[in-house]
Amino acid sequence: MSLSGAKKKPGPLVLKVNLSLTDRLLQTMSKNTPICDQQEINAYGVFGDIEVWPGKPYPQGATWSEEGVNFAVFSGNATRVDLCLFRESDPSEEVYRIQMMEQTDMIWHCFIPKLATGWRYGFRAHGEWNPRAGLLFNPNKLLIDPFTKAIDGNIEWHDAMFPYPIHDPAEDRYLTMDTLDSGPYITKGVVIDPSYDWEGDKLPEHPMHRTVIYEAHVKGLTQTHPDLPEELRGTYAGLAHPSIIEYLKNLGVTAIELMPIHHFVQDERLVKMGLRNYWGYNTLSFFAPHADYAASGSAGGQVREFKDMVKKLHKAGLEVILDVVYNHTAEGNHYGPMLGMKGLDNATYYRLKSDEPQYYMDYTGTGNTVNMTSVRSLQLVMDSLRYWVTEMHVDGFRFDLASALARGLFEVGRLSTFLDTIHQDPVISQVKLIAEPWDVGPGGYQVGNFPVLWSEWNGKYRDSVRSFWRGDDTGVAELAYRLSGSSDLYELSGRRPSASINFVTAHDGFTLRDLYSYNEKHNEANGEGNRDGDNNNHSWNCGVEGPTDDPEINKLRLRMQRNMLSTLLLSQGVPMITMGDEYGRTQMGNNNAYCQDNEISWFNWDWTAEQRALHSFTRKMISLRMDNPIFHRRRFFDGHTIHDSDIGDILWVSPSGKEMSEEEWNSTNTRAMGMILNGEGMVEFDERGRRIKDDIFLVILNGWWEGVDFTLPGVKEFTIWEQIVHTDSSELSQNLEVKAKEGFLLGPRSLSVFRLKARKANRTSEGKRRVTIVDQVRRLWDMIQE
Repeated sequence: MSLSGAKKKPGPLVLKVNLSLTDRLLQTMSKNTPICDQQEINAYGVFGDIEVWPGKPYPQGATWSEEGVNFAVFSGNATRVDLCLFRESDPSEEVYRIQMMEQTDMIWHCFIPKLATGWRYGFRAHGEWNPRAGLLFNPNKLLIDPFTKAIDGNIEWHDAMFPYPIHDPAEDRYLTMDTLDSGPYITKGVVIDPSYDWEGDKLPEHPMHRTVIYEAHVKGLTQTHPDLPEELRGTYAGLAHPSIIEYLKNLGVTAIELMPIHHFVQDERLVKMGLRNYWGYNTLSFFAPHADYAASGSAGGQVREFKDMVKKLHKAGLEVILDVVYNHTAEGNHYGPMLGMKGLDNATYYRLKSDEPQYYMDYTGTGNTVNMTSVRSLQLVMDSLRYWVTEMHVDGFRFDLASALARGLFEVGRLSTFLDTIHQDPVISQVKLIAEPWDVGPGGYQVGNFPVLWSEWNGKYRDSVRSFWRGDDTGVAELAYRLSGSSDLYELSGRRPSASINFVTAHDGFTLRDLYSYNEKHNEANGEGNRDGDNNNHSWNCGVEGPTDDPEINKLRLRMQRNMLSTLLLSQGVPMITMGDEYGRTQMGNNNAYCQDNEISWFNWDWTAEQRALHSFTRKMISLRMDNPIFHRRRFFDGHTIHDSDIGDILWVSPSGKEMSEEEWNSTNTRAMGMILNGEGMVEFDERGRRIKDDIFLVILNGWWEGVDFTLPGVKEFTIWEQIVHTDSSELSQNLEVKAKEGFLLGPRSLSVFRLKARKANRTSEGKRRVTIVDQVRRLWDMIQE
């Protein structure tokens, strides 16, 4: 009211309200403002056509349900983590960037309602960039989820894939943060629906001692098979094709050990050279099947296709063992790319040098080593193993460079956290566990030192058998240990012969045919000036380097291959056959064909007559092993007597037919011996508790370059040995009978197997034995040991 008292008509009421900071910020934002910036105002809610909820920290990864997708990722040192989403139609363009506002137990998480399968995703981690402290947070780099179940696409090797300016000439360029966005060039995780009808799938669960392993490559085995449609070659579906399954069943193996099928990276160096990483020991994801092996595409179809393959192999009674690479990743050393774990939490996931954490401890020869002393790394690996068992139904694992996983702070620890955790895990401890018991670090060679439950690639078996058949001055004492299950390595620790995975070749090294065709490696095709690959191969070219038309040399090479296959399949332990050795596959002298994704490495299905004969020989040797339990005992031989009997279960004899003397055992000049396996003396039982017995076998080996006269042991008037294997021929049945005390000329560099023949003449008119088998064996033992 004015001082004059005059009345004025009141005007419209105007409320003067100060806008809050939140409202003013919202007014300034447009619909194009990134969601992560809008979340500085409202952490959750609807942002245009997408909604964001807090979500849960477990399980880690992208977990789809009908309600939406939960995203969770670990980073203990990041200050912020963003979720980036990409449409299936254009995975190079980032559509949404969402700040994961919740962190529980060091796991960042959010939930996106109604998000469908097929979306691609990755993360960006913010934090300190301080390489000298091992901290490498760079939000310019899109990062693969370590827990993603599927990966789409291949890496385009752009400069942006590195966290530092890669073209900077300075040696310490890795200390400078690069600002290029790697999003358009890196592969992405895929949101998948994990549901699958296993149709009552049942694991074959072959006992380890009755297992015959076939080491194979998904692409290599199937790429050239004439019965496979073109679109199935080189794929999981191709491996599950009836023609491949029939081949494996006919061969007689019980398990296929697949070289790495975790999604891996094509190395930048190899791509520039026009080569490809064929083996796959360059892992990017511990959960996702390698997308290039899928005929059904990479939008999640690779997961279903892998499950289909496992289900079909199981129906055929074949187990699936995965060669897994948990010891390192594709991110390399301080000069390597930033793909996932390095950007999410470098100091947690990798072993860094304690005094110089900008550098990596390299026990693997690849630039980095996964830090298994970290709880989070251990959790990642254990969750991965459980996933492959429970969700993908695999039957076991072969751990690449397992010593690197078992290392404590510095040394390999027999009861390291990793081994101890696996031992007590109710799921993982029940599948087949195979260690490659070495790495490249000091003290890394650990053959014989892994705990119970574990089997090991027995490198000492390979070296001993190769040396014997090459004719080295090594004697036969160590060979006897290897033939009988390597009790010197495994028995005292409570393990059994099945702890020894016996092999004479593997993917890494010469094929069996090349082992007797080349003295030297020939790796020129790898582009490293023949410097790569092992120089110590215990190989022998039989007189000519490489292919030859000389019929005598080719005959000798085939005999040497039969010697090795026979030795392998007659030895106690678990035999592993490398893909193609059963027919004589060649890599033309390349003993490190890791980058040869071509005919050098692939299985060739077009065989010569000699190759068909060798395949038939291998198949029959596997059958001989599987039909006779004396060749795959559960327990070690006693070596002396069985209970109160004076009959042993194994006896070693010299060519004279007498028991091996100490002098013969100790001499490096001994190159011939025999091994009697007493199936009558077995003290083993089947799954129903029934006593297992077998025939009595005599195996004689000659590593000399000349023939050796063997006096076959036994009771002259009753003992007849029936020859069933002679490596001079590809045919097993020789229809040859040799009486005890008669001489038998075992040819140069050859092996023979005899079975003690049961004689009808050794019975009375009433059908009773004049000399029982046990009595005959007792007399046989007595005569040999006189």
